[in-house]
Amino acid sequence: MQGKLTTTPRKLPLFVFPQSMTFFLNDQSTHKQILTVYNPYDFPITFKVLCTAPDKYKVVPPEGTIKSLCCVDIIVRHTHLVMSNCNVIDKFKIRIQDYPNKQIIGRKDVKAQLLPGTRETGGRSTPDPKMFEQLPTNEESDQPQSSTFTAQSKAIDREINYIALFAGIICIAGLLLPTEGEQNNRVPDYLHISVNFKLIFSFVLGMVTSIILRL
Repeated sequence: MQGKLTTTPRKLPLFVFPQSMTFFLNDQSTHKQILTVYNPYDFPITFKVLCTAPDKYKVVPPEGTIKSLCCVDIIVRHTHLVMSNCNVIDKFKIRIQDYPNKQIIGRKDVKAQLLPGTRETGGRSTPDPKMFEQLPTNEESDQPQSSTFTAQSKAIDREINYIALFAGIICIAGLLLPTEGEQNNRVPDYLHISVNFKLIFSFVLGMVTSIILRL
């Protein structure tokens, strides 16, 4: 009697951004955050989000399907904002499955933590002593230095925003190009790129999107 042939499911990298989430107890803008799961492959995948502390979070959607070369935004809301939950590290376990075989082909853990305070204070209840080391000692020069620093910061943020936007456009254009081996008579063969390059474009696009949203 011939034995049944079994195949080992393939393992693929899972691209998720951000790699961790930090919620702040007194900062309402951080109570809801977004996890983006990318599918840079030329086939659809299904995903499922599990959590080590499901009672503390609301995840929408907790599972679904991602089309080829697309991504999905998952909304994560912290629902138990109490001091006793601060400084506790939870984990979101994201799994992707081959569609429609439902074999797990990739997984990723994303850490989540609730901190006291707000985003600006970084959870500190008292000011950081290192902050005072950078303060000017001359009261007369305080205002000019402050205004100069503010102007320089705005100029740097504007420059970073333009660079990130330009990089994002390049990544989107790269993802729209056909994959090697794909039949596409409208695009020359030398413009067909490999799957590895599309993985890189997807990862960089996620980083660029985060930079633009934070500026």
